[in-house]
Amino acid sequence: PFHAVWICFSGGRISIPVWWSFFGLALFLQLPELRADICIPDYCCLSDEEDSDPIVNAWIGPCGTVSPLHHDPYHNVFAQVVGTKLIRLYSPAYSDMLYPHDSVMLNNTSQVDCEHPDLQRFPKFAEAPFWECVVGPGDLLYIPPKFWHYVRSLAVSFSVSFWWK
Repeated sequence: PFHAVWICFSGGRISIPVWWSFFGLALFLQLPELRADICIPDYCCLSDEEDSDPIVNAWIGPCGTVSPLHHDPYHNVFAQVVGTKLIRLYSPAYSDMLYPHDSVMLNNTSQVDCEHPDLQRFPKFAEAPFWECVVGPGDLLYIPPKFWHYVRSLAVSFSVSFWWK
């Protein structure tokens, strides 16, 4: 099933709503037959909580799709299935250099555009150390809870995140 949907998406006939490229919305609830194609990595079973099935998110998007610098409250195993993505990671120890929004709704999101920062407004950002990598098909990347991450698609891509407490 995934292969058939991917052909429609990557072949220019986008049959999947475009907003799925920006949010990990409930793709597997909308297209449950795709869920059977996704195996949960063993790493996700290392939780201290009993019976804690991971939350599975799908991320589909064209080249250039950006997930702005943000953090999540969960452990995350990020699996790249198709295409490539650039990912930057920042430790939560440097949160003050990343200028999170003040509002409660966006306090997990930075005000800074990672690749084109306004250093007049956000001068400490230039000093924030980070790790950067490119993930490709078959790669897994562990992102600890509260670690800031920025993601940009380098090609049409499909990724899956597995979140757990």
